[in-house]
Amino acid sequence: MRRTKLYMDTVVDIHVATVRPKEEADAAIERAFSAFRKVEDACSRFHPDSELMRACRRIGVPVPVGPYLFEPLRFAMELADWTNGVFDPTVGGTMEKFGFNRRYLTGDIADNPSDASAAYQDVEMDVRNRTLLLRKPTVIDLGAVAKGFAIDLAVRELSPFERFIVNAGGDLFAGGADGRYNVWNIGIRHPERRDESIQTVDISNEAICTSGSYERISAAADGVHHIVDPRTKRSPNVWVSCSVIAPYAMLADAFSTAAFLLGEEEALSLLEQAELRGVLVKPDLRIVKVGGM
Repeated sequence: MRRTKLYMDTVVDIHVATVRPKEEADAAIERAFSAFRKVEDACSRFHPDSELMRACRRIGVPVPVGPYLFEPLRFAMELADWTNGVFDPTVGGTMEKFGFNRRYLTGDIADNPSDASAAYQDVEMDVRNRTLLLRKPTVIDLGAVAKGFAIDLAVRELSPFERFIVNAGGDLFAGGADGRYNVWNIGIRHPERRDESIQTVDISNEAICTSGSYERISAAADGVHHIVDPRTKRSPNVWVSCSVIAPYAMLADAFSTAAFLLGEEEALSLLEQAELRGVLVKPDLRIVKVGGM
């Protein structure tokens, strides 16, 4: 069974192979899609009425938030702390200035106030009371964690089935084995030739997510794409593609972005410390592998 819907500005494709009743699989697939809707409603900075953007409009006061926002934001904040701000979810204001501010459903341009000096240290999260407090006007961007979080929630609904894939625009989790009862063989997109793979990897019950400089290019500034270094306010060019394999999609999603923001030695060290595997591609298309790949 295969179903496709549009969520989070991307095509979400769910494929399930099972001997269980079709009705059971159909119901699980719908619950999996529902997870994407809930995460989008909570985490999108392109929806003015999302839970995230409502919270961003309240400065200096604790705002109670639900788990579909609190959990991915808490993870993003932990990674920001671990990388000393190289990965920083408060980069949303900078991204909007570079033109990544168009609401994809309506085409309207978002114009959210933000303080250029805001950083992750200006975000306070209370785990006990599940609240979010912003000390400065800040546009939080969860693009590097929210999709992975949604994939993981969808996987939870599909885990009873023998074989399945949740693919959200190329970021995916492959459960079980493929139709030949082998591991899944997944292609990593070629940075220059959209319909080709530059490398394939074998995975089973794992996620693989890719961050690349070729996907979204700024129309407002030369040399800027949708991955922006919060320290320099520019896009790094050490890599053109970073793919990370992890037990969970949110891990793979976030660490592929964090690795992209780092130099070669630092990126490889980060993935090794996290005990993750990676396939990273240089601008000259040289492939660098880490974690026993």
